[in-house]
Amino acid sequence: MAATQWLNLGVSLLLGLMTLLFIFRIVLTWYPQVDLSKLPFALIAWPTEPFLAPVRRLVPPIGGVDITPVIWVGIVTLLREILVGQQGLLRMIG
Repeated sequence: MAATQWLNLGVSLLLGLMTLLFIFRIVLTWYPQVDLSKLPFALIAWPTEPFLAPVRRLVPPIGGVDITPVIWVGIVTLLREILVGQQGLLRMIG
């Protein structure tokens, strides 16, 4: 497998994993009593919180609901499509 194919695969898997983690964070917002500092929830909170915290300062909760994970699902999905989608930038160089 060529180096660009490995790069495509790696970027695609990473962005897919991040999308999945943000979707789990969306589900966890429905359960505010969940302690995100304890396992297994910490495995979801730890990689996503550095992305969510700065956006929370810009976008406050709407009706008490944190919508920042929804914003990040959109951003990561768009990034994945731009980079490794059918006509993505990384596919064009490979």
